Amino acid sequence: MNWIDICALDDINPLGSRVIAGPQGDIAIFRTSDDEVFALDDRCPHKGGPLSQGLIYGKRVACPLHNWQIELASGEAVAPDQGCAHRHEVKVTDGRVLLALRDNLAHCA
Repeated sequence: MNWIDICALDDINPLGSRVIAGPQGDIAIFRTSDDEVFALDDRCPHKGGPLSQGLIYGKRVACPLHNWQIELASGEAVAPDQGCAHRHEVKVTDGRVLLALRDNLAHCA
């Protein structure tokens, strides 16, 4: 896996996000209120809304277009909605957010 240094954890507000350009489109990096970090394609599986602009609560993000709830850990839409935003491996090391990019698309859990 190729880990890329994205930013300092403190560069992302709690309950906030940061968008980076990925090889297959934008990737949203999310920070929860308890400093967990997740990465998903920045496209809701419903109508392609920018998940990075949605409200984060707990370990979910609400799409700003139609309020679909997406699990940050898996990218899966919360029932009764169905679909998935592809997730990417991300970790925090020494206060830095690192994203793993692979040659193939990341997957849903």
